[in-house]
Amino acid sequence: MTPWEMVAVFVAGVGAGGINSVVGSGTLITFPVLLATGLPPVTATVSNALGLIPGSISGAIGYRKELRGQGRRVLKLSAGALVGGLAGATLLLRLPSSAFERIVPTLVGLALVLVVLQPVIAKKVRSRREAAGDTGRRDVGPLLLLGLTLASVYGGYFAAAQGIIYMSLMGMLLDEPMQRLNGIKNVLAAVVNSVAALFFLFAAHFDWTAVLLIAVGSAVGGTTGAMVGRRFSPAALRALIVTVGTAAIVQLVLR
Repeated sequence: MTPWEMVAVFVAGVGAGGINSVVGSGTLITFPVLLATGLPPVTATVSNALGLIPGSISGAIGYRKELRGQGRRVLKLSAGALVGGLAGATLLLRLPSSAFERIVPTLVGLALVLVVLQPVIAKKVRSRREAAGDTGRRDVGPLLLLGLTLASVYGGYFAAAQGIIYMSLMGMLLDEPMQRLNGIKNVLAAVVNSVAALFFLFAAHFDWTAVLLIAVGSAVGGTTGAMVGRRFSPAALRALIVTVGTAAIVQLVLR
């Protein structure tokens, strides 16, 4: 990497760490930057997964207040995230790279749709609950566990917008404030990134320069995002994610 490319990857890591702790979809920032440095898509994904671990952990620690009293729930969901993340990482390396290059633009596009529609979906779910007089569930049911496990398979394969998927599922199936759900989301993302990264360490090629730059940047961003992220405008964050994600799709298609 050139010095300017290293700066760009570090800055992308800071942005991804901050956005992941608050909204999710930070991969839509780091992934296109890694592609722009010349890394192949699979190598970029593996390097990104390794680099984002510190950011995921710092984001989860930053939301420790919201996680109080949710130990059993988090443990149960983390078990599903571990299994799903390992399955997704295995698929990434088992499928041919040509399949990844065909699948990822579609995944990124679907992730962007989820980012845009998430407020609308959440509003409709709340309205239906209120109309039905449903106070919502507070325990982890089989449907939520299955849904989050499948979302973790996606996260282990390609992490873009996995946090949005987590929040959408939990928002529909758990009766908890969004900030408490956000704390769970950060723990699940940390579990998926960590198990996928450990698998990649022994079975995949990655770029250590990219990993280290994203790791330091995401740790800084995750801590900062957890502290000040609640002050950010969700609309502004979504606009940034959609813009960068669109650039990623264009770059993937033109490669």
